[in-house]
Amino acid sequence: MFIRSERLFLRPSWPEDWTDLFSAIADERVVRNLAMAPWPYTVEDAMDFARREQERLLPHFLITLPGPSGAQTIGCVGLSRKADEVELGYWIGRNHWNQGFASESARAVLRLADALGHRCIHAYHFADNPASGRVLEKAGFRRTGEQSHRFSKGRGQAALAIGFVRDADGSCNQDGGKLMRAA
Repeated sequence: MFIRSERLFLRPSWPEDWTDLFSAIADERVVRNLAMAPWPYTVEDAMDFARREQERLLPHFLITLPGPSGAQTIGCVGLSRKADEVELGYWIGRNHWNQGFASESARAVLRLADALGHRCIHAYHFADNPASGRVLEKAGFRRTGEQSHRFSKGRGQAALAIGFVRDADGSCNQDGGKLMRAA
């Protein structure tokens, strides 16, 4: 799958993308805000991620910025499943922060999530990264009121995280869970 947004091109990663991926993410200020990426982030981590298979209903994408000399990898965005929740995750390389790329790529993936039938999408950000909360709000998420400690491989420990939900059709209950519909 490929997605074109206003300024970005989202595409699957291929094994040869590991060098661009590594260049964009190998920054402690980026990785410490992520749950699943370890710090230090190694070449092997980039190689493993670049060749990771796509799940049809839970795709992930490299975020690329097209330009005169080709498309530069500036981040990653995708869907994953944690327990019974579908979650949105993303990161943007530090050189591209504060330019709206995270919100733009999140909105693009949420349009795809709608087409795939996902109605309740969850997301979390670490409390000491309020910029990520603003990204989620711009992408159409609302705060659930949930605060919990979530483990971050980038930090090597748990940190306070703030919960958000994006409810496409009103089927999420107040705390973000899926409502049971009467037959």
